[in-house]
Amino acid sequence: MTPFIAEIVGTFLLILLGLGVNANVSLKNTYGNNSGWIVITTGWAFAVYTGVVVAGPYSGAHMNPAVTIGLAIAGEFPIFDVPSYILAQFIGAMLGAFCVWLVNRPQFATTEDGNTKRGVFCTAPAISNTFANILSEALGTFVLVFAVLYFTDAVSTKDNTIIGLGSLGALPVAIIVWSIGLSLGGTTGYAINPARDLGPRIVHALLPIKNKGDNGWGYSWIPVIGPILGAALAAVLAMMLA
Repeated sequence: MTPFIAEIVGTFLLILLGLGVNANVSLKNTYGNNSGWIVITTGWAFAVYTGVVVAGPYSGAHMNPAVTIGLAIAGEFPIFDVPSYILAQFIGAMLGAFCVWLVNRPQFATTEDGNTKRGVFCTAPAISNTFANILSEALGTFVLVFAVLYFTDAVSTKDNTIIGLGSLGALPVAIIVWSIGLSLGGTTGYAINPARDLGPRIVHALLPIKNKGDNGWGYSWIPVIGPILGAALAAVLAMMLA
């Protein structure tokens, strides 16, 4: 398990479970159909937890190009490793999206609305407004990266020795993603991750999904640029406050 493979596997699990909950809630003839926003945000939070548990010990479980770029700007990650991490994240995201389609092929076939089908794979704004949409993605990612930069290890109270939390150490980032989804995610669907949105969007474009509609390319740059801007701002502010 190299860092490259860990980022592929971690991002694959993130997208498999994240897009999986999208499909469960949105597509027809599933047991979770129309179960709502709480189910979606909770599913994504647990998806993050699963990916971090597996990839964390080997790669740090970035699973997000914006996180990788933000950590590199803050000096917490080698800049020369950024391209390989981002490549791995896109590979994992696209594999996860493909598997979600495989599992839900009958449900895709019985769902008529093309926008609903696309929404399983990628985000779209509730109200189209370029500035507001970029701000939403940037602010959500800012919260994520800024909080990650302030993570600390548990320590012993007697001698300040750092102790491990095992798999429970993945819980804080899952809670943060859950909070972002509940509080800030209603405007754009909180991609807050270029690989999470663009990778599956490409898969959606390539798959033979009947009546799938357009791919939303006109919006696709916002869930890429917004998170990167938010991550960069978080890194710069954290360095200023250090």
